[in-house]
Order: sequence, then C-alpha cells, then structure tokens
Amino acid sequence: MEKRIGSYETLIVINAALAEEEIKALVEKFTALASANGTVESVDEWGKRRLAYPINDLTEGYFVVVSYRAAADFPAEMDRVLGITDGILRSMTTVAAAKKPAAAKEAETVAPAEAAAE
Repeated sequence: MEKRIGSYETLIVINAALAEEEIKALVEKFTALASANGTVESVDEWGKRRLAYPINDLTEGYFVVVSYRAAADFPAEMDRVLGITDGILRSMTTVAAAKKPAAAKEAETVAPAEAAAE
C-alpha cells in the first residue's frame, strides 16, 4: 500500500529559561527527526515571545515553526516525542494549507474584473 505524503507545520514552544545551547539542541533534535522521516521545507525561529497566559508559571517561551513533508502517520509520532521531551512547553501540528501557484492567483484576480467589464 502506498504511503500518503502531506505537508505539515509544527509549532513548538520551548522553555525560554533554558540556555541558548539547550534551545538550539532541541530545535536541531526536532528538525533532524522531521528530516529523517520526510523532507524539511523550512525552520522559522520566531525567538523569545511573551506567552498569552502562564504555562508552568513561565511567562515567556521560545517559538519555532517547522514546515515539512512526511507520511500521514509521522505527525502523531512527532507529537508523541514532543510531549515526552523536557523543556517543551507546548506544541501543535497542523496540516499546511495547499499553496496556489502565482499564475493561478493572478487568473483569479483578473477573471472577476473581466467579467464585470462585459
């Protein structure tokens, strides 16, 4: 049976009280996990941000978004590993929205204007 490949984004909130080397090690760990099970498209480090509400009495977290393509069963494994890793405050994995090619976007914006002119 053929494995279905999908695009996913995982938002990771790391404890900002950790040392910079520990934060980088956690980012590298999950980037390597994603690349071992698929292809990493991008790693966007947002840096230290204030949390909307305290988590474990902490008010700041280090935010990272990892975008990757992998088999449909991999995001559950990624969430499992995130859940048991010390230093991770929260994580959320979503299916990435399909991106339309630029030519299709232009055709969408031109078509209504042409229809109104007729």
